Amino acid sequence: MNSPTSDGLLIVSEDVCANVIGRDDAFRAVEDVFGAMARGDAYNFPVIREAIGYADALYGFKSGFDKAGMALGVKSGGYWPGNAAKGLTNHQSTIFLFDPDTGQLRALVGGNYLTAVRTAASSSVSIAHLARKDSKVLGMVGAGHQSTFQLRAAAEQRDFEKVVAWNFHPEMLPNLEKVAVELGLEFQSVSREDLGAQADVIITITSAFEPLMKKDWIKPGTHIACMGTDTVGKQEVDADLVAAATVFTDEIAQSISLGEAQHAFGAGMINESDITPIGAVINGDHAGRSSDDEITLFDGTGVGLQDLAVASVAARLAHEQGLATQVAL
Repeated sequence: MNSPTSDGLLIVSEDVCANVIGRDDAFRAVEDVFGAMARGDAYNFPVIREAIGYADALYGFKSGFDKAGMALGVKSGGYWPGNAAKGLTNHQSTIFLFDPDTGQLRALVGGNYLTAVRTAASSSVSIAHLARKDSKVLGMVGAGHQSTFQLRAAAEQRDFEKVVAWNFHPEMLPNLEKVAVELGLEFQSVSREDLGAQADVIITITSAFEPLMKKDWIKPGTHIACMGTDTVGKQEVDADLVAAATVFTDEIAQSISLGEAQHAFGAGMINESDITPIGAVINGDHAGRSSDDEITLFDGTGVGLQDLAVASVAARLAHEQGLATQVAL
């Protein structure tokens, strides 16, 4: 982190993060860090993610160092499935930023809003670089907390005219419909098969452990952003679809071990060399989409560097605007 101050610790609350970080800020931060990763200027440390044996919770750490952006830190948090009944979001996280020169803690940043906005930024970066320019129909699989962030971010990347959506609990779809209408887009609740037949771009944002979308349902030229698979065993699309697509990801090591590609890779249907870092496309080292009929798939596993990138921007902007709390340790 390029520390805005050397005098103590900045505390940046969830509300302040939401006030200072917009979709453009998140897009630029995530795009930049993906590029840095592909150049070898930024790297993630091994992820720790464990079931704690209490409250059905998953808890872990994601950390890394971005030498280009001078962001060093860790995101700590996880998933508490009972939180919704308590009026809280199920995903909970906090981001700690350290001074790369001294190791001192420089900022403590709320991570819930930033996790949602950086995840949406990741899929929108993939849409910007991989989706067909003439894409008109956006398909949404999942209608949970992060889905509206995904929809808003995606809508800024192409001139979509319609949103088609499916969710395991259809009573949650009005959340997406409200945003679609606000954005001036037609909205339709459909079956998964119909969603695949209509959509030019598909975002999956679920916690599924079995494939929700199948290869035979997807039309040529579709771009798919799989954003929910971040744990061993999770799966949003079938392995045949992954094998048929040109696959891009945030980080290859995570893609084949805990991302959407884990199943196709484990079955020997694809090799590690078949997966390209999205940063290579951003940097101009890979052409990205090669034809209008090609199916492209972005495996958004979620890496700690994304969190550090957006948290660093949040800390800087909060300090500049006088919105951060400053304390001495």
